[in-house]
Amino acid sequence: MGGTRAAGADLGYPGERLGLPREGSGAVAGWARRIGAIVIDWLICTWAITRGLLGVDPVDANWVSLGVLAAEYVLLVGTIGMTFGMRLTNIRVASLDGGRPVFTAVLARTFLLCLAVPALIWDRDQRGLHDRASGTVVVRA
Repeated sequence: MGGTRAAGADLGYPGERLGLPREGSGAVAGWARRIGAIVIDWLICTWAITRGLLGVDPVDANWVSLGVLAAEYVLLVGTIGMTFGMRLTNIRVASLDGGRPVFTAVLARTFLLCLAVPALIWDRDQRGLHDRASGTVVVRA
């Protein structure tokens, strides 16, 4: 086993380099909460909105659901800093200074999140490429 951790180097806890606390409100959100939030949001967008309200055929629902998910992220993260799924899992998107991210950052983050791959590549602070590119971090609320 190689790498920095195997060499005994202390890299600190996720978010330490960003000045975030180790535990509690404002700490970097773990992957279980983040995955839970996106699963909840995807189910809401697919079943409740796309199929329920819009009545889209299940064959065509995936692309429409992705558009609805993107709209949900832009509107809700851009205004209140969290989506429905994030609210239920007690996390929020914050800019690096701790406040709500600016609208252009929300647009960039949402676009990259919809591509999926940038969200799957992350650093030691548990920030995906979509968070790094937009200057945001997902923290506990």
